[in-house]
Amino acid sequence: MQTISNSKQLLETKYSELATRFYPQQGVLWTLFDQGEVPCFSIKLLDDLLHHHTAIQNTGGTLSLENNTCDIRYSIMASLTPGVFSLGGQLDLFRQLIRNKDRAALLHYATRCIDVLYLRINHFNSPITTIALVQGDALGGGLEAVILSDVIIAERGSVMGFPDILFNLFPGMGAYSLVSRKIGTQLAEKIILSGKMYKAEELHEMGLVDIIAEPGQGENAVYDYIKKQERRANGFQAIQRVRQRCNPVTYAELMDVTEIWVDSALRLTEKDLKVMDRLVRSQEKLFVQPQEQQRQLSAA
Repeated sequence: MQTISNSKQLLETKYSELATRFYPQQGVLWTLFDQGEVPCFSIKLLDDLLHHHTAIQNTGGTLSLENNTCDIRYSIMASLTPGVFSLGGQLDLFRQLIRNKDRAALLHYATRCIDVLYLRINHFNSPITTIALVQGDALGGGLEAVILSDVIIAERGSVMGFPDILFNLFPGMGAYSLVSRKIGTQLAEKIILSGKMYKAEELHEMGLVDIIAEPGQGENAVYDYIKKQERRANGFQAIQRVRQRCNPVTYAELMDVTEIWVDSALRLTEKDLKVMDRLVRSQEKLFVQPQEQQRQLSAA
């Protein structure tokens, strides 16, 4: 009964900024960002993701479907926003909390991010392979969300990077821990401290992106990978467990880095925050204003 209840919770829950799809034949669960305005990690999206990730973990990786059981073998994270995976943290909230010197609220937001990503880093305590599909921009926290996955597939021309240093901060929710483990500390610091926006092809050469797909072919590349993976799935999952044993990313490590991020954020000057303001305005210009114009046209 508990398995059936957990399965229903995972498959039937409706979210405000998240869509899910499950294909039992391949054991593929899609987790899709589905946001109406600026595609970033809003409080609503973080709440949706925490609920969703907890629901995956509660299934133990097995679902009950019409008297049959089906394993979740792959968890794929992607976005429904054309040209954007995610623009990262909720900058308009950050600047407000920093200007108000509200450390508690800033730490609460950051901790919610850690709670979300830690479940995925640990494969939801199940033998699930995690995949990120990038079909556009993945910036700041958006790239942090990408690198949580075992396999990163990006369409050619997608842009990724950590712009945080431009307003005198650093990406504090897992970036250093995860990037340094995958490609080494020297390259990790180069990517983080440069503030540069990298093409997917460049990050593929560095070893951060695993597979390059042609534009519009990302979903096909995911299923091609899964098909090829079948022959070595057991060995791949064993290496996952070895990696976690030999070089684990602990919750304590993530929280310690997050505390450093919060304290660093509260030291930002008004000059730094004005740079953040410009980034917020550019996001609103790209996403909020066109939608508002469309609503006005519809009303007319």
